[in-house]
Amino acid sequence: MHAAPRPQADDGFSVPMRLKAPVGYPALSLRPLTQDDEMEWSDVRIANRDWLSPWDSGDPMHHGGISFREWINRQRFSEQAGSGLVLAMEKDGGIVGQISIGGIGYGAVRSGIIGYWVAEQYAGHGYAPLAVAMLTDWAFFADSGPHLHRVEIDILPENRRSLRVVQKLGFHDEGVRRGYMYVRGQWRDHRSFALLSSDVSASLVDRLPRQ
Repeated sequence: MHAAPRPQADDGFSVPMRLKAPVGYPALSLRPLTQDDEMEWSDVRIANRDWLSPWDSGDPMHHGGISFREWINRQRFSEQAGSGLVLAMEKDGGIVGQISIGGIGYGAVRSGIIGYWVAEQYAGHGYAPLAVAMLTDWAFFADSGPHLHRVEIDILPENRRSLRVVQKLGFHDEGVRRGYMYVRGQWRDHRSFALLSSDVSASLVDRLPRQ
């Protein structure tokens, strides 16, 4: 896989081949999804359907779904446009979750929104906060990244596991976004948490304890 070209000198990003956790942390890596991941990704999602369904967003217009191939093609388009990136969380060569940054804006905004999920059997092992920290460090500071000023995570108020993720990393609670996202047939309020690049002295990963 080749890095996507940067659209402009100051806008966009180059797709990372793989982001690896620093030494001393769980051996987690983040990498772009490809067409070859269809079977494994689908198996993980099916096995975790009940675990993930309370938090899954939906389409209020009730359009038909898209194929895995079309979803991957849309990811490639978002990468080329510099508007978003979806990465598999990988541990011991297998997919254990997914993390993304989307809604990326440039110009006077330079912000993006992070979302993630982790398979039930891997929950509680620190993979979600580590993945968020790794992706945020890339988005803020990496030469290949979009050099964002702000990242945001929006969480359903009852999603205690995700609330612990942003608390561990020191994201700032900015209050409630009313009717922010369509989840399980309803427009649901979300609590919004954000972090600025100026809030991080060197690396967000450094806020997490080493093994």
